[in-house]
Amino acid sequence: MTGVAVDLGFEAIDGHHADYSPGSPDLPKVTDALRELALLPCPDIELRHAEQRLAHYVADSADAEAFAGDALLHTDWNNHNVLITHNRARLVDWGWATRGAPWLDPAHWVIWLIAAGHTPSDAEESVSLLPAWAWAPPRAVDAFAHASANLWKEIAGAAPDDWTRNLLDAAQHWQQHRIDRS
Repeated sequence: MTGVAVDLGFEAIDGHHADYSPGSPDLPKVTDALRELALLPCPDIELRHAEQRLAHYVADSADAEAFAGDALLHTDWNNHNVLITHNRARLVDWGWATRGAPWLDPAHWVIWLIAAGHTPSDAEESVSLLPAWAWAPPRAVDAFAHASANLWKEIAGAAPDDWTRNLLDAAQHWQQHRIDRS
């Protein structure tokens, strides 16, 4: 490919996949990683935009505009994408890197926390001290919960495996929690 520069970086990391279960000692390290990520400037590279990625899944197309922003987002908080070392969490597999509102990464993590056994209230409490989450408009979070349930329904398809069924159930559970709070 002429004129295209690609930089790859590799580092061997001695650690384990994050444990998101309630009471896990990994949770504060993941929270710190979310806090650190929110402080990084989004590089001037071509990335998908959150409002475009999620537009198909919202109830009202105007809701997707609440997902717009200039933050660098990981968006795939699968616990296998977070390696825990003795002193920190490291994010790997940036295949879904996105530009968007800074509160979206904590919102994505909420679903994974619920899938790991947290209640929706406890999952939201886990992200509540993150500055990015504090700026999240409640109506936008409601729209994201709705979009996420639709996204996971599409991913799960007609015959979901256990893994996707668990994430679909978590997303739907969070969506219902957000509806019940209204």
